Amino acid sequence: MSIFRFEWLEDRLVWQRVMAALVMSLISWTSALGAEPPVPQTAAELWAAFDAKAEPLDVEVVRQWEQDGVVVRYVLYDVGTFRGERRTARPRMAAYYAFPKILSEKGSDPLGQGGLTPFRIGSNAAKQVPAILHLHGGGQRANREYAEYWARLGYAALSINWGEKPLEAADVPNTDWDGPGAGFLDPTHHNDVSPGPDTLHGVPHPANSAWYLYACAARRGLTFLESQPEVDAARLGVTGHSMGGRLTVLTAIDPRVKAAVPSVGGSGFLYDDLWGIPNSGRHMRADLELYNRTIDCRSYWPQIECPVLFLGATNDFNSPTELVVKGLGLLAHDRRRLVLAPHLNHRFTDEAFVARPLWFEAHLRDNFAFPNTARAELDLTTDDGVPALRVWPDESTAQPVDRVDVYYGYARDPRNRFWRDAGAQGVGDHWEGRCRVFQIDEPLFAFANVTYRLDREVPMPRGYRPGVDRLAVTSEYRIAHPEELAAAGVRATEKPERLIDDFARGWHDWLRIAAANRHHWYFGTHKIADPSWVGPRGGRLAFEVRTTEPGNRLGVVVETDTWRRYTGRPRDRFVAVVPLPEAGWQRVELGAAEFENADGKPLDDWHRATELGFTPADKALEADETLEPWKGEIPQFRELRWLGGEFVARPKPYR
Repeated sequence: MSIFRFEWLEDRLVWQRVMAALVMSLISWTSALGAEPPVPQTAAELWAAFDAKAEPLDVEVVRQWEQDGVVVRYVLYDVGTFRGERRTARPRMAAYYAFPKILSEKGSDPLGQGGLTPFRIGSNAAKQVPAILHLHGGGQRANREYAEYWARLGYAALSINWGEKPLEAADVPNTDWDGPGAGFLDPTHHNDVSPGPDTLHGVPHPANSAWYLYACAARRGLTFLESQPEVDAARLGVTGHSMGGRLTVLTAIDPRVKAAVPSVGGSGFLYDDLWGIPNSGRHMRADLELYNRTIDCRSYWPQIECPVLFLGATNDFNSPTELVVKGLGLLAHDRRRLVLAPHLNHRFTDEAFVARPLWFEAHLRDNFAFPNTARAELDLTTDDGVPALRVWPDESTAQPVDRVDVYYGYARDPRNRFWRDAGAQGVGDHWEGRCRVFQIDEPLFAFANVTYRLDREVPMPRGYRPGVDRLAVTSEYRIAHPEELAAAGVRATEKPERLIDDFARGWHDWLRIAAANRHHWYFGTHKIADPSWVGPRGGRLAFEVRTTEPGNRLGVVVETDTWRRYTGRPRDRFVAVVPLPEAGWQRVELGAAEFENADGKPLDDWHRATELGFTPADKALEADETLEPWKGEIPQFRELRWLGGEFVARPKPYR
């Protein structure tokens, strides 16, 4: 079967360093002659020409305040001078910098967490602490709350405003890119390396990409951190989400970084097609090869030498799971972990997110033994023809194994894949889950999440439970392609099912957003995109729902062709509004035609559905101001199933 294998690349790294030194010499020689330096052709050449310490930071503290035992500063620093034949720019970066005001003696509780904090700051750390560089995501801005969060955990933290959105009042100085197309306020933002009206160079050049400018700003942020008196410069970490995750990977090749946690961004290979789906990669107008060699994360993973945890979501649009595994497989060492939040897109469960602070606790403080990746074996040669994933968790740490969940699915596009639970059981020294397939002409993907019980609750940022005592770590990831399934004699034993969910395991097969918010909750599932649960032609969707207040309206949402641009069909969203006049259990039946999109067009059938969701009707149809907010407690559901209709073979979306 196909396996992503992690290989050592020391010889390649040595060669890259030699070439980088030669490039630096060539740049110095051409500059002395007044000639334009050659265009860098690799990531190593690109960064050999950048010195994050060469120019003064010229730091300005705009304002400072204290809150909850944390000192916070709004600061500005110079990113450096950028010269091209078209323009010269001197960008200036705004950021929030935070650090603990008081660092207590060993064993104390300096921040009044009442024993909640897992971190014990010793007296030797009272002088200097580890530091975290935080990189915000797309459309976002520097996050003061995250800087304060890390400071409350005993770190210094810098959150830089690389997107240039306003942070303070209009008259407070902010990030200024000084001309090049960068940030979210500039409509000429450049993702590729091709020349444009606002680029530094008039020829294809990696410095034309805003990613290069962002990575320079991040490296200068590391320089800022290591220059602060309260920071231990030998213990710097970097973390970021989405676009910030990608920027984390670009920054992690800096040798000053001792640990990194990119999340749902940074996989690389986004311009490559997914396996078996032509035209599924992102499109770039020109110069893709130069971009891949110099800016794409595929060229950075082999150069990273610090421990890396990738925090992912199984259905993420910005870092498709197979691409994440492929990128991690290029690391030059074995100090890496993957944590996947099942069923989610661009967000995490509590048990997944907690891996982020624990990774830094392990590698910047040496105060936590992060579990190793569980070994996983996908056996295709079982006696009954049903593949089995066998998992051997790491049980060498102080954290005992709480449970093992084996997930598997078939869809070639991971963004719409439903991850089935294989019902893993302990068998001797390992856990085993049976992966029943629907048809053998589709690939099989499988992994396990090993959940550990922690001996304390880890403080969490806003949006998660205040303290979390479970940690999920993803096993090795396994893939078997159709020809391997056929050669091994795998049997297709799954058939269409009318019962979608009886909710005996709660929301185990669902993604949940604002799950505790009575007015904004959303529960969704990709289950109706799985071949076993695709709706029958002409069938009806039925379920029972329980409310605690009368007079509510439920929004039932069907998303179609999500992330399927390669089909030539647009993504669409259909909603059915269900009146619930009474409190208590009520039965609902809906035909496809009762769902309408924003233009009033009815849903013709179920076969293009990629997600089913429940939410208050006023949230499903926010443009309808006549709909009132949800009243009472969040509803309960049971017996979600298909009624009537005919199960027929459905066309594959990629064919």
